[in-house]
Amino acid sequence: MPFTATVMTMFPEAFPGPLGVSMIGTAWKEADLWRLETLDIRAFSKDKRGFLDDTPAGGGAGAVLKADVIASALDSLELDGRPLLYMSARGRPLTQARVREWSKAPGVVVLCGRFEGVDQRVLDARGFEEVSVGDAVLAGGEAAAMVVIEACVRLAPGVLGNIESTLEESFEDGLLEHPQYTRPRTFEGLDIPEVLLSGDHKKVDQWRRSMREETTRERRPDLWEKHLANQQAKGGPKTGKPKEK
Repeated sequence: MPFTATVMTMFPEAFPGPLGVSMIGTAWKEADLWRLETLDIRAFSKDKRGFLDDTPAGGGAGAVLKADVIASALDSLELDGRPLLYMSARGRPLTQARVREWSKAPGVVVLCGRFEGVDQRVLDARGFEEVSVGDAVLAGGEAAAMVVIEACVRLAPGVLGNIESTLEESFEDGLLEHPQYTRPRTFEGLDIPEVLLSGDHKKVDQWRRSMREETTRERRPDLWEKHLANQQAKGGPKTGKPKEK
């Protein structure tokens, strides 16, 4: 069976969105290299009026999705050992390492919250893992779910064609990716770095490595510190400030 992503949502019409275009969309719609399913959680309301939520225990503004509704929706699925993910601003940060782990599973089941969130009891009882895609709050979990699913399915065999294209991307080895260039050689007075036109693959590799280190050090000092610690733990050379271009 191909990698199968099931989205539990109040708004199934939001999908596939960007998941249905380009190489990932072709891999889904034409090649069946991965599959996308949506489950409308509104169908599992036990309220005659169709309500899915209620007021927060302890008072306060907003509403909370009910535990029994989410449980009934989840229990209708064949999980097949797939990780259960709940998109939440209070979750653990999404990382490439976690994405790579999930991509090796039969798929993922992703719960999209709304309002003030989901009753914590169903998250705990069913073993959901709370996941955040960044330090910002969204109106719902659908956009975040698309981020997680795209990150996973692009690693599925055959989806991107050449798997080597993913090996030097940002985060794969703890560093951000190097800058990219293509023709024309000169654009508005700015030239492609000469080393990339030299034909010397060793120098190109060295330049790219240097740029990855410099970019990571400047933009993500948290990743840079982890990278240095990993290098030292492996007994490798201590990396300092990359050489200037």
